Amino acid sequence: MCEICDARAGSRRAFLTLAAAGLCSAAAGSRAAGLPPAPSVSPDDALARLQAGNAAFVQAPQLCAARLGKQRAQLATHQAPWASIVSCADSRVPPELLFGGLGLGQLFVARNAGHLPDSATLGTLEYGCSMLGVSLIVVLGHERCGAVAAACAAVRDNARFPGFIAPLVEAIVPAARAVLDQPGDFLDNAVRENARRTAQAIATRSESIGQGVAQGKVRVVAARYDLDSGKVELLTP
Repeated sequence: MCEICDARAGSRRAFLTLAAAGLCSAAAGSRAAGLPPAPSVSPDDALARLQAGNAAFVQAPQLCAARLGKQRAQLATHQAPWASIVSCADSRVPPELLFGGLGLGQLFVARNAGHLPDSATLGTLEYGCSMLGVSLIVVLGHERCGAVAAACAAVRDNARFPGFIAPLVEAIVPAARAVLDQPGDFLDNAVRENARRTAQAIATRSESIGQGVAQGKVRVVAARYDLDSGKVELLTP
């Protein structure tokens, strides 16, 4: 078992025991009433939990698989994630790891190149909120994103791309064009703008998520992951 697991095992076991009991009770009541499950944690608590996990990842990143088998058995017939992450498909950006080595059943993740808010992604997020009780959605852009770099090349150099890559890049072009003349690094500015725009699109294009945001039951935030430091930075709207 890794050092992080040793340090957190007692508190985590106690928390998971209480959380599991509460979630099972809430889920059973919701199913009986035909209603969506209540959020397992508040949006602010979920965000604080992700930030604490990322801080642990930055300080002492380790991976522990000691209890994955037990977790798999416990979660085989149900799930109760407490946050959704919309991230790029980049292999260097695995949400479960960079938010502190989270185990199974905690994050509901949707990934595609450039974290686009397409219909499949929006449907996934709506399912997480309405059916699983997720209260927090984090759009996670990242440093040196290849999809955003391609959009920057399309804006600056009129680059063209083949096949289904072309519409993917086109969807990011407005974000790149919006920051073309801003000071600083063009690519990094576009990464940040693209994450903000995706977060805004999720909250406005999805009626059910938008209602949750208006009622204070759901929170949608944008963030940027730094490949060099491992740190996740929250972005202002």
